[in-house]
Amino acid sequence: MSETTHDGAVAVSGPPSADEGLSPSELARKYELSVSGARVGLGEYIRQMWGRRHFIVAFSSAKLTAQYSQAKLGQVWQVATPLLNAAVYFFIFGMLLKSSRGMANDMYIPFLVTGVFVFTFTQASAMAGVRAISGNLGLVRALHFPRASLPISFALQQLQQLLFSMIVLVIVLLGFGHFPSFAWLLIVPTLALQFVFNTGLSLIMARLGAKTPDLAQLLPFILRTWMYASGVMFPLARTLEHAGASKWISDAMLGNPAAVYMDLMRYALIDDYTGANLPPHVWALALGWAVLFGVGGFVYFWKAEEQYGRG
Repeated sequence: MSETTHDGAVAVSGPPSADEGLSPSELARKYELSVSGARVGLGEYIRQMWGRRHFIVAFSSAKLTAQYSQAKLGQVWQVATPLLNAAVYFFIFGMLLKSSRGMANDMYIPFLVTGVFVFTFTQASAMAGVRAISGNLGLVRALHFPRASLPISFALQQLQQLLFSMIVLVIVLLGFGHFPSFAWLLIVPTLALQFVFNTGLSLIMARLGAKTPDLAQLLPFILRTWMYASGVMFPLARTLEHAGASKWISDAMLGNPAAVYMDLMRYALIDDYTGANLPPHVWALALGWAVLFGVGGFVYFWKAEEQYGRG
């Protein structure tokens, strides 16, 4: 086929392309092309995650080491920060507001420090999760790997930090006469369930934060409200009873996951924190929250896998 131009020259064009008129999806099927970063099946995704387990552990450890690398006291701040928070809360709620509800200092101070350390574990996991994707876009766009590795590694980082803090917590407990007992073995299942819950929460926050980065600015206010509603600084059950709260409000507040994991840890560590302070079916609640958020959060994050880092 030929065509004459305006100056009389003849331009020769080739025959029509065999792909002419095909839609992008038809072209992809014809040449067996696939979408870059397309979401794989859930089973394959879990298999890929298992294959990246060494990366997850190494990444969380590196982040933990680098977190306070610019501070002169370095890793000391891992335990100093929650301890200073506990000291401030003791001054305000213990000494000024008398929120201990009759607890002596030898019980209230371990009660407060335990609550601060345990809630900080959940709080920090949520805050790290909301920035897990949006704060690591360079890594997300440069390499192909299961994106869930990032929020999981951040949750693991916070677990490692809590374990460092537990050394200080044990010193506080011993200083106020709470010595090791068989109940301390309950620390292991409690931390395991809370870690699964925190990981699911981190995954949920990561997906939401990837779509709405401004959530990172709003989240501290939500977490602060959650902290006050969970009895970090005061015995929640006694406070609700003193306030005359209705039964459904009391059940909802005592059954919220942060309060459940704090209660279990306090029950394990503090001698006089008896089972009467625990909400009914507390272990069932702890397991239920862990399964709901752990499994639900992972699936929720996986469903948006191919959207992370785009746009």
